[in-house]
Amino acid sequence: MALDLQAREIGYYRVPTYMATDSGDLVYQVPLRSLIAIDTWVHIFIADTVFGLFGRGARFENRLNIDPFFKLGILGAAMYEGKQVLECSRLVKIGRNCSIDPRAILHGPTSIGDNVTIGPGVVIENCIIGSNVNVSQDCQLMLSVVGDGTFLPFRASLFMTSIMDNSMVAQNTCLQMCVVGRNSFIGAGNTFTDFNLISTPLRARDAFGNLKLANRPVLGGCVGHNCRIGAGLVIYPARMIESDVVLFSTPDRRVIDHDIPYEESDHLKLKDSSRHPRLYPRPGQETVQTW
Repeated sequence: MALDLQAREIGYYRVPTYMATDSGDLVYQVPLRSLIAIDTWVHIFIADTVFGLFGRGARFENRLNIDPFFKLGILGAAMYEGKQVLECSRLVKIGRNCSIDPRAILHGPTSIGDNVTIGPGVVIENCIIGSNVNVSQDCQLMLSVVGDGTFLPFRASLFMTSIMDNSMVAQNTCLQMCVVGRNSFIGAGNTFTDFNLISTPLRARDAFGNLKLANRPVLGGCVGHNCRIGAGLVIYPARMIESDVVLFSTPDRRVIDHDIPYEESDHLKLKDSSRHPRLYPRPGQETVQTW
């Protein structure tokens, strides 16, 4: 049986031909009805950003076109609140006990949970923000999903990125089209690149750990659960840092040009490696606890 997902083509920016050689626009087929099997981190990116945030925007635009009372309600709320349409309470949903600096810019459709702190100069556009999140001054968030308990210090930037619960992205770090697991830390000044400079096809790990074509010209990287990433690294596109990995920036290595498995974690070289226990072993590698 075929399911009509009511997909429509949506693009978010025009790119030079050297970035997307097949076309000048970077677009996705965005369904109004979503159905996806999640086997790899790339599927999480598609589910959260394309099917989630892009899909929410597409459903919002579709309702505007077919429901005049919905459109009038949004215009009325914006006029009553003295705000632009994208900033009114019908498009920016804010939870309880939130502290939002008046110099922050919030554009909808955006959802913000409870007990969230947003500092001055923050720009948030079409995002989902969980509860107990702290977004400090001058952070930039666009088309991103931020899990509960996340901390973003000043000038952290997220574009089409998913961050799971209780993680931290330090100042001046840029994440584009990335997925970050729970309880992970990414230090200051890290840059996750998202396309190959000579336009070679991007490959990413599939559910079986094999490198397969990612079927997209631009794609960021993945950081697993319980990771610690030091400051000042450059991560090549579509690279995966496995859960429980610790990476240091050294004079000999500031560029991550391949996937990093747990066996290459820098903390394993330290005498105090037991201070960072492995919490997410691969299937079949779980230790059996004896009593």
